[in-house]
Amino acid sequence: MTYCVALKLNAGLVFLSDSRTNAGLDQISSFRKAMVYEKPGDRFMVLLAAGNLSITQSVRELLERFQLEDEASGEALTIWNVRSMFDAARVLGAAVRHVYDREAAALQRAGVDFNISMVLGGQIQGETMRLFQVYSAGNFIEATGETPYFQIGESKYGKPVLDRVITLETPLDEAAKCALVSMDSTLKSNLSVGLPLDLIVYEKNRFATDKIVCLDADNPYLRMLHDSWGERLRHVFDSIEDPAWGGGETDAPIRVHSRLAHPLVKVAAPPPLSESAGQHQGAGNLPPTALRQPMVPVQVSLLTAKEYQRMQTEAEQARLQHQGSNFFPKR
Repeated sequence: MTYCVALKLNAGLVFLSDSRTNAGLDQISSFRKAMVYEKPGDRFMVLLAAGNLSITQSVRELLERFQLEDEASGEALTIWNVRSMFDAARVLGAAVRHVYDREAAALQRAGVDFNISMVLGGQIQGETMRLFQVYSAGNFIEATGETPYFQIGESKYGKPVLDRVITLETPLDEAAKCALVSMDSTLKSNLSVGLPLDLIVYEKNRFATDKIVCLDADNPYLRMLHDSWGERLRHVFDSIEDPAWGGGETDAPIRVHSRLAHPLVKVAAPPPLSESAGQHQGAGNLPPTALRQPMVPVQVSLLTAKEYQRMQTEAEQARLQHQGSNFFPKR
């Protein structure tokens, strides 16, 4: 498994990936998931890959020289001569389909799925920055202002902090910090994601970058971020008031009347029946008490709801007693 995240902001792009791969509990290795393609002054692109390692390596190797024929001009397009990131994504998608045509049948016979997911982002001279997610079928989608980032791999653990922090206006350094917090949360909760990490930060319209770093367990900034995030998250948690079940002085009571929802109705234990009555009755013939009770009207208050519930429970118990007495034959 892996975790990769890419962010497209007004100020630039941020890419972060882990390096863990595994094929079982005792076959854990480190392979880099990020590739940087740079032609200073003309184009800058980063590729992140997740999925089957053999497939992703085949696609990355092929991408550097793969040619896609342009339908309009007949020109052979590569990532080095396309004039838009959209066409670069098309070249990547075609490379994925080429590997699929070549290897999918053999993989299927071996019981291996053609599983791959990629993120391609960057900027080419003459257009703005763009970010794409490419799927195993070679199709792709583009990041927008409403969705300024993509995640591939084990994305669920690191998503909440991205949703709360990242906007198009987020500065690059702050976005890089947020991406690392997202990765730290994933590392904490999932052993299939592991160090070292590759971080790439690209500033808009530079068509090159020197902000590329590999972070391992001894990296001072990564250790500081890990310790600070855990400590301050605990501090924020402790600062939140506990539920005040008994009322008292609180600005946020937990027991409040709602017109749309009311407390669950307890299932009351039925009165014991005699052995002979139980033989006729059977334990599974009656539905649960809670299902037989009508819903409490929404308009009543909490006190009225409790009284209503008590009356319904007493009526149910009386009915069961009466029903149980009918099993005894009259002499």
